[in-house]
Amino acid sequence: MKTDERGGLSGAVAAEWTKFWSVRATWWCLVTGAVLMLGYSTLSGIAQHYDGEPLGAHTIALGGGFYLAQFAVIALATLFVTSEYASGGIRSTLLWTPVRARVVAAKAAIVVPVLFAYGVVLSCAGMALATAVKDGHGLPTSVEAAFTTASGMGGYYALLGVLCTGIGWALRSAAGTLVTVIVLLVPLPLIVASLGWADLMPYFPGIAGVNAMVEAGQPNPITMTVAPYAPWAGLAICAAWTAAAVVTGTTILRRRDA
Repeated sequence: MKTDERGGLSGAVAAEWTKFWSVRATWWCLVTGAVLMLGYSTLSGIAQHYDGEPLGAHTIALGGGFYLAQFAVIALATLFVTSEYASGGIRSTLLWTPVRARVVAAKAAIVVPVLFAYGVVLSCAGMALATAVKDGHGLPTSVEAAFTTASGMGGYYALLGVLCTGIGWALRSAAGTLVTVIVLLVPLPLIVASLGWADLMPYFPGIAGVNAMVEAGQPNPITMTVAPYAPWAGLAICAAWTAAAVVTGTTILRRRDA
């Protein structure tokens, strides 16, 4: 008897791919993120014509990606997991793919390439638009700076997406996951710094992700400090947080939904 070629992990990935693109939430999140990035780049580019802090197009795109567009990414990845619990579709998913770790891996296999490409394209679009709008004002953007921003944003968005799915598996709640991730990315590092542990800020996923988008030796435009590590190390730190979230989520999924 011939084995089903669509079974196993490949079959699970194919099923998740279909689910991912067949819901409106996916498209709404992607479009919203793009609109936020382009709007931010336009306004920031216009601001470069007037007195103020001069910025390069890569810094403008980084700001749009961190301050605005990343929240669309968080929503997209969170809903990819939690919407199935809300609708009850998780019962069918776990019935079709009884190996829990395989379900987690299948969703991650969709999130990583999609959000990496999304981050790269979004940052390039933001830089291109900002360059056109500021029309020679502000600071120039080198090829190295543009590459670092684009590749860093792609890597950060991919890891951020998987981080959200890991927390989503653990909490099963869209609201709980959104609050947890947002607090981890923004308020928590600020709170830690205010308590006198500012040296720990670069090791939180949000700040490390921004450091991955900045050339080595250049200040992080969010914290205004130079990262104590290279851009690739910023992604490694994000990957460590992501791995911890996925392991935790998978463990809880196995025990709770065995």
